[in-house]
Amino acid sequence: MVLVEKAVRKAPGGAVARLVPPTLSDDRVLADPVRRGPGAGGGSSQDPPVDRPGARGAARGHCCLASTLEVTVSPVTYASYLKIEELLGLQQPKSSPEEHDELLFIVIHQTYELWFKLLLHETGKVVGDFHRNDLFGAISTLKRMRTMMKTLVGQLDIIETMTPMSFASFRNRLDTASGFQSYQFKEVEFAFGYKRSNVAHAIPVTEPGRAKAERRLGEPSVVDAFYRFLVHRGAAVPTDLLEKDVRLPTQADERVQEELFRLYQTQPELVILFELMTDFDEGMQEWRYRHVKMVERTIGAKKGTGGSAGVDFLKQSLFLPLFPDLWAVRHRM
Repeated sequence: MVLVEKAVRKAPGGAVARLVPPTLSDDRVLADPVRRGPGAGGGSSQDPPVDRPGARGAARGHCCLASTLEVTVSPVTYASYLKIEELLGLQQPKSSPEEHDELLFIVIHQTYELWFKLLLHETGKVVGDFHRNDLFGAISTLKRMRTMMKTLVGQLDIIETMTPMSFASFRNRLDTASGFQSYQFKEVEFAFGYKRSNVAHAIPVTEPGRAKAERRLGEPSVVDAFYRFLVHRGAAVPTDLLEKDVRLPTQADERVQEELFRLYQTQPELVILFELMTDFDEGMQEWRYRHVKMVERTIGAKKGTGGSAGVDFLKQSLFLPLFPDLWAVRHRM
């Protein structure tokens, strides 16, 4: 049985575009559907179509079937590309009747999670930049990340427009939900070397974030990659730092500070990178401080939702630098 299919596609505006070569148009069955040029098998490119013997009768007897396949291709739009309908359906307040500020609370925290996702994406980029000894790539990435931190800090101004009474009106609906459960922020901290295995293990094994946090805990951090970059630039980074257990947190090291001081003096092009890293670090510390004060002005000394220690817990990480050696080296200058 010979099947002939004529496929067409509907283009925008109702136009129809053929997806098959002319040899299959008009439901014709050809002896050789491939056009032959002069000298190819004795045929000519102008040879008329030759019907197979019995093809007409077969067509009449339904042995030759012609079908038409229509494929509707939807154009990519702003809404379809960004999944706007799905996105706008993700805000589902628990209060009933709905408390006005609960939507604000949800949107701000969902937005933070998107920024954390992008930060982790850029973190992978800067680690690659360091491994490739790509100074300008690292500068470009750190500049973007520094700007993102400014946005993260600025968003706290919005949520601080919510009064303690407004938050209290729906706080009990949060049940055990707590910002402490943000596994992406834990990933961000781990990615920059602030690693604590007990924090990763505090995530329930049933949560998808547990595996992600543990994986990030076992990966080299930005600081580990930075050490390798310094070696590319001629720094004598101690072997014990290059081969340390990546699951351990970053600690200040005077030997690294000595090398940084020398590079500040001898390779001025690196100063831009060092200062951008310090800017990002300062932005992270600023965000932590602003976050603590926002929580403090909203719930005071109360325990956090989910039973966390609230403000007291958040204060534990205040002013902990991600790049301690870049801060410590300044007293030498």
